[in-house]
Formats: sequence, C-alpha cells, structure tokens
Amino acid sequence: MAADALTDLSLLLGHQFPQLPWPAATLQALLPRVQLRRLPAQAVVFAQGAATPALYGVMAGEVAIRLGTVDGAVSVVEHTQPMQLFGLASFASGLPATYEAITTRPSRLLVLGPAAYELLMDGVPGFARALMAEFARRHDATMRQLAAARHHGAMERLTLALDQMRREQPGRERDVQGWLRLRTTQAELAALAGLSRQTVNSLLAALVSQGRLRRAYGGLWLPP
Repeated sequence: MAADALTDLSLLLGHQFPQLPWPAATLQALLPRVQLRRLPAQAVVFAQGAATPALYGVMAGEVAIRLGTVDGAVSVVEHTQPMQLFGLASFASGLPATYEAITTRPSRLLVLGPAAYELLMDGVPGFARALMAEFARRHDATMRQLAAARHHGAMERLTLALDQMRREQPGRERDVQGWLRLRTTQAELAALAGLSRQTVNSLLAALVSQGRLRRAYGGLWLPP
C-alpha cells in the first residue's frame, strides 16, 4: 500500500503542479501524512453542508461535484477526473462544503489531510503560489459560467458548458480524426449551462447539423 500511495503521490503532484520540483525526499516525508482510499460507485466522499476534512486527488475513477436544492433536485457542476484535485475551498477555509462529492464509478482517491497540507504549504517552496494560481483558474471558470448564465445567449452558454466539460475530462478517448469523446447527458449539460433540457436538445441538433459535434451513446464527440 505504501508503494502504491507513493506512486500516486508522485503522479498527482507532478501532473497538477509540473512547475515545481518533487524530489524523492519530499515525497517520502509526505507519504505517512496521506491516505489512499478505494471507494465503490455512488460513495459519498463528503456531504453538502459538512466539513471537508481533506484535499482529495482522484487517481482512478471519477467524482461528481453536485449541488442539491431544498426541493431535492441535484445539479452536477463538475466531473473530477484522474489527476485532478477537489475539496480545496471548503478544506482551506474551514467552512461547510457548498456541494457534495460522490463517486460515479469505483474510484481510488488520495487523501491529503491537515498534516500533508501543512507540509506542502510550509515546506515546499512555491507550492502556495502554485495552489493559489490553480484556485484562481477554477474561480475564474466558475465566474465566467455565472456571467454566461446572466448575460449570454443560449448557444454561447452551451458552448461554455461544453468547453468546461472538455477541460474537466483530459485524456479521454479520441478517434482517428482527433475528436474527443465527452461522457455527459443532456440533463448535466442543461444544469451546467442554466438551460432547459429541451433547449439543450435543440442546440445540440443545430451543432450536429453544422458539423461542430457528433452525438454518441452516453455522450458527444467534440472536434479537436
């Protein structure tokens, strides 16, 4: 298990923060401070409104970031893919999580709790700056999506939602022409774009007729 966690730690940090050096001594110092969790599909990593005890990295599988409403509706905001982090805002601020995190398939997560976070922030030069840049990038993407929901037309909002999903699903399947397979549903696209499912269906049909995307079972094909 220690060897697996060390490999995961090296892969995650190297992928998420490639601008920083990750010497073996740093990784070995971090190793006793992290945990490796294997979860089945539909496992709750943390609940909306609860404290987030750690910063999480997805090593395999997928985690849905979802918002629940008082009437029981659920909107998927993001699908966190392998080599991506989640849970930063609530964990760093100590405030209750504004969303829930649930695995969509069997997943392997690397858990970086307070001790690991402290070592990274205080003992790795440049880590705090790199983490702030990543947080700012995500915040900017969220604000763009909110702005689109208020000020942009339906097609532009859908296009922004598709672009966000493309960024969230790196390394996905591509065909011989370089088209990217995007696993999503009309309901998820509608929630992300702030549109009705009927509107999304009509807009997707228009994009297909223009050759700007192709439909696929369980998702879409996006051009390179």
